[in-house]
Amino acid sequence: MKVWIDGAIVEGSQARISVLDHGLLYGDGVFEGMRVYGGKLFRLADHLRRFACGARAIGLELPGSLEWVEKIVLETARALGEDEAYLRLLVTRGQGALGVDPTSCEHPQLVCIASKITLFPPEKLQRGIDMVTASMRRPAADALDPRIKSLNYLNNVLAKREARLRDADEALLLNAAGMVAEASVANVFTVREGALFTPPPSDGALAGITRASILEIAAAEGIATHERTLGRFDLLDADEVFLTGTGARVVPVATLDGAPIGEPGSHPLTDRLSAAFTPFALERGTPF
Repeated sequence: MKVWIDGAIVEGSQARISVLDHGLLYGDGVFEGMRVYGGKLFRLADHLRRFACGARAIGLELPGSLEWVEKIVLETARALGEDEAYLRLLVTRGQGALGVDPTSCEHPQLVCIASKITLFPPEKLQRGIDMVTASMRRPAADALDPRIKSLNYLNNVLAKREARLRDADEALLLNAAGMVAEASVANVFTVREGALFTPPPSDGALAGITRASILEIAAAEGIATHERTLGRFDLLDADEVFLTGTGARVVPVATLDGAPIGEPGSHPLTDRLSAAFTPFALERGTPF
């Protein structure tokens, strides 16, 4: 693992941050998760744009230009030197007084982490993962806009913890109205009669970059796509269900709350989109 922090790239075990940093104390900051495919950073400009917008949305000024941040990301990826990797770019409000008031923080803290990627084993990808419906709900957009990738991921952490305690791989999060928002760290798609359906961001889903890529690929493949409010029933009634995310990429779902989805082990459209995603990722990658 390599980490860019305070102007230098160090080993992960050597990276240090103040215990008074507001990112640590209050989750005050934003982040981006990025993937390296085939030695290229996938859709880097889109990630940086969302990163800057998230910082602006919480009133946090980046400590440098986006061009400077891009250079740091590329340097960190180059230092790791892996053809397949995961990068976490984050900025915190910085060190401040021991209190929630953010105006005491004068210098935002930028960090970029590059690490090898851990994937689901091949047999899990073939069969599909097991998902359970989380007991907690996704906060409403008027409380915390899901488009902001803030460092406060407690809702996601607790959903993932609940899934693991229930011997599942992933958790399905519903919004306050009981409709599907997303998984704990991924977007949700259903397949019904050859068409794709996915919840709109207004239902609590992050407008994921991998999600947008799958919608683009599907359109190019002549597959009908729909952003539509979905209930838990729609997942159980689907021919296929899959998740998308920077870490997950494209992952089929085999069961929801113990009930099988579609034909066991059969997810042809998911496999088709996953296969098409590989060359798409290389075409949209930035070499480092």
